[in-house]
Amino acid sequence: MALTHETLCSIDMPDIMQTENFVCPPERQRALHLADGRRLAWAEWGPLAGTPVLFCTGAAMSGWLGFGCHHLAELNLRLLAIDRPGLGSSDPHPDKTLESWAADMREFIAIMSLENPLAVGFSQGAPFALALADCRLVRAVALVSGQDDLSHAKLRPLLAHEVATMIAAVERDPVAFERGVVQTATAQGLWDLVTSMSGDRDRKIYESDAFAKAYRRCLDEGFLQGARGYARDLVNALCPWRFAPETISVPVDMWYGKLDTSTVHSPDFGATLASRCVHSSLTVEPGEGGSILWTRAGDILTKLASHR
Repeated sequence: MALTHETLCSIDMPDIMQTENFVCPPERQRALHLADGRRLAWAEWGPLAGTPVLFCTGAAMSGWLGFGCHHLAELNLRLLAIDRPGLGSSDPHPDKTLESWAADMREFIAIMSLENPLAVGFSQGAPFALALADCRLVRAVALVSGQDDLSHAKLRPLLAHEVATMIAAVERDPVAFERGVVQTATAQGLWDLVTSMSGDRDRKIYESDAFAKAYRRCLDEGFLQGARGYARDLVNALCPWRFAPETISVPVDMWYGKLDTSTVHSPDFGATLASRCVHSSLTVEPGEGGSILWTRAGDILTKLASHR
């Protein structure tokens, strides 16, 4: 195994930067139709000729809120943030799974003639990004504050009670669980959940005027078609993953902030998942939280680009 664990020492970080620098309205918004007629929409940043980076967004997020846009030109990267089926402006898939997502992305990559794409998975987007790596659709993947394989035996004793309860409910009756989420979930409710689970550092960013406006727009767009797209993603992410991280052969960079207090990311900050991936690196920053996607965007993208 070519496993490396990379834990950075605490360094002097500036206090929260101007959060408006983290907010990057899309440079381009586009859509296409897949072979079955479904519309697939996405937002773009960076040079059109740059190496494509497929961004798998967090829970119920449309592709409107990007990251690292100020670094894309210098790294020659083209960020494509896709609305997963049923979110934003993408039509729902009748039975969305991690496998169907990979199939959609295979078609998307072919239609767009994307060469040697990379991928980033943030929060709930992590298993969706890993599904692309499992199918070798991307050369490398970065998981940032990634939702872990929470039903894995080594993680179960570490789960918060409410997360363990959700896992048990999905295992008992995934259809009933999904139906309940469809009936109750809203953009406002998810915003309240994210901020309530966040520590002080993350709240300073998420609740700042510019960032909050952008994040909430992203969630509002994610719920444009109702809660069904989010509910389906949630079930897919909470169920045992139907691929084995142990067989993924492309590099997997994992990034976590030690100040991340979200109970639905990774209870051991990616340590177990990193040990399961053959070619992985794990960076746990002592002074960062779940918002590390934005605060360390340059480092995340630079390392990902090194795998081209």
